[in-house]
Amino acid sequence: MMASPSRPVSDFGLDDVALPFAVEPLDVRGRVVRLGPSVDAILSSHGYPAPVARLLGEAAALTALMGAALKLEGRFQLQTRSDGPVDMLVVDFDAPDRLRAFARFDAARLAQMQAQGGATPAALLGKGHLAFTIEQGGDFSRYQGLVALAGQGLEEAAHEYFRQSEQIPTLVRLAVAESVTGEGSRWRAGGLMVQFLPQASEGRRAPDLPPGDAPAGALVEEIPEDDAWAEARALAGTVEDHELVDPLLSSERLLFRLFHERGVKVFEPRPLRQACRCTDLRIRDMLRQFTPQERRDMVGDDGRIGVTCEFCSTHRDFDPGEFDPSA
Repeated sequence: MMASPSRPVSDFGLDDVALPFAVEPLDVRGRVVRLGPSVDAILSSHGYPAPVARLLGEAAALTALMGAALKLEGRFQLQTRSDGPVDMLVVDFDAPDRLRAFARFDAARLAQMQAQGGATPAALLGKGHLAFTIEQGGDFSRYQGLVALAGQGLEEAAHEYFRQSEQIPTLVRLAVAESVTGEGSRWRAGGLMVQFLPQASEGRRAPDLPPGDAPAGALVEEIPEDDAWAEARALAGTVEDHELVDPLLSSERLLFRLFHERGVKVFEPRPLRQACRCTDLRIRDMLRQFTPQERRDMVGDDGRIGVTCEFCSTHRDFDPGEFDPSA
């Protein structure tokens, strides 16, 4: 991602932004994401139970962290399919700034898990897989990376993805909170991603993945952790959940807290917003793909075809006659 010239740390105090940064003495680059009205619009429009809302908020923050690496066009999608109470999460990031998301869950299983006090993000996901799909447009081919979900949350799944697919030392932190005021409740989410990208080839060396068919006792190459990355990971690891979602703490001030001893540079922030792709035209085109009988089966008691978008919950009604004039 191309960034504008760096500048000294100051206060933005903005929500719904992805802020790129660099800590050059440690060969570190990364992004901070703060989601306010955008994630609140996504979560509130569905009225999700709190555990589901928190999980989807984490997924939205992670998608924004990774999708903000795209340039002015392209699409990044996070999707889970699993056997947990939340069996599907889908989050789309359309460059440069559009974010949308939805979750599918089993209300009965969720209620049972909540009653037992075990509705953690990892338990909600269960076992399955997490897919990251990148479509950069133009002549670039579509890329998809898969990570097995085996009882871990989204943070650890992201770490596993970078270890296996990208082989880039990476730290990801995610946080979601619901703030309650006299004006009601509002959802917030935040994320921090720090990556070790040294210029020297030796610093980029990564250990081979464990060989699944190696005989017992076979030696596995061990590469000592780079001192610069160890320091950067330790500093970034001190971030608290409340710092990632505090509306009074700007992203720049947060980075200053974490890395001021080494010097942190920030670049132009990327604004983010909640926006769905659904339109009347898109829905009409979709309905035309069904057979006349299938459309007749969709007609409700009011004599119209009703369609509700899974992402934004917008409901639209259509006259069947505009698709089948003879009906």
